Amino acid sequence: MAVPGDPPNGTPDGTGGGDDDFRSDDFHTDEYRSVVFDEDFVRAARLQEYSAQERMGEHARAVRSRSIWSGGSAPRTSTPGRGARQGMLLVLLIATAFAVAVYLGLRNPYVPPPGGPAQALTSTVVPLAPTTAVPGGLPPELFAESPAADYRVGAAGITLPAVRRTHHFTDVQIVTALSIAKDYLVQSSLDPDVLAGAATRPVRVLLDPDQLAQFDRSMTSPSGDGRHAATGWLVRFDPATAVMADSRVRVSGTLAFEEVAQDVLEVTTDHTFVYAVRPATGAPAAADGASLFTVRRELRLRFDRDDLSARRLELASAYVMAGPQDCSADPAGGFRPLLAGAGPTTVGPAASDLYASGHPRRSAGLCGVLAPSATPGAPVRPAP
Repeated sequence: MAVPGDPPNGTPDGTGGGDDDFRSDDFHTDEYRSVVFDEDFVRAARLQEYSAQERMGEHARAVRSRSIWSGGSAPRTSTPGRGARQGMLLVLLIATAFAVAVYLGLRNPYVPPPGGPAQALTSTVVPLAPTTAVPGGLPPELFAESPAADYRVGAAGITLPAVRRTHHFTDVQIVTALSIAKDYLVQSSLDPDVLAGAATRPVRVLLDPDQLAQFDRSMTSPSGDGRHAATGWLVRFDPATAVMADSRVRVSGTLAFEEVAQDVLEVTTDHTFVYAVRPATGAPAAADGASLFTVRRELRLRFDRDDLSARRLELASAYVMAGPQDCSADPAGGFRPLLAGAGPTTVGPAASDLYASGHPRRSAGLCGVLAPSATPGAPVRPAP
């Protein structure tokens, strides 16, 4: 059997075919001098020259026939190509995420910067004097015979209106503002410690920080100057005059909201609070004991976005009418009710019905007349 490199016609005669026939001592130059390689032998010989890559052996790097951008179907011959493709995919994902973030940022509504400092509260507190003697009795009987007979008790009487979003405030933000307003009414009009003049913190923590200095001065040095009346911020009885005879305060009123600026929401409250009071310890008391005292509060509350986030408010204005009181008494520091059996006193220029719905009549003076409808047993005047 011929092997590569043998002449095409076999081994020349006279030459050994195996290793045993070839010995180093049999090699004679003269013996092969006559051997001639003919043309067929030369053509049949296989000559092969290795390429540079083949000469490098295992150190040769694999070569891709096409780039990843060629779009061809040539097979991938190495792992580095797949890594490059994954890297390019990662770059595309990052670019897409950035584009989406920019798009969403452009679609979101512009949130304006917070407004300036809160304005000072302006308040008006009007005492209302009775035209007849103040009736006395047991609290349940007094409530049953008064226009407050159908009022709800406590916070249940402060109901929220139907909510619809405005141009710059969402439904959730409006509900938040209304709930803060209700909290303020509850703390400033129904909290027993606040009513007794023993606490102010439940109200203070709900106010804008810019109004705290004014609030603190109103509590420590109340004045009827329209800025620093304690009763403009909250309901408080003079502890030397009257105390609560029944903790179940009767309440009725309304809440309304309005967007007054791009970043300001305003809530208006209009509520009547009816309290059963009795003389303070040591004060002269009538045989019937308790009597009713009515407070009508109309407040204007403002909220910016920071207020909504912090659950606080700015009390912009307060208009308060309360009676029965003596016109000579200064109600700025605390209300001084005329108790059961007290007769009529000097009265002011106009009568005010605290139980009528709608806007309360603004008194021209510093004292008004308690309308007959505010007296237990008297009919309620129809709303105007």
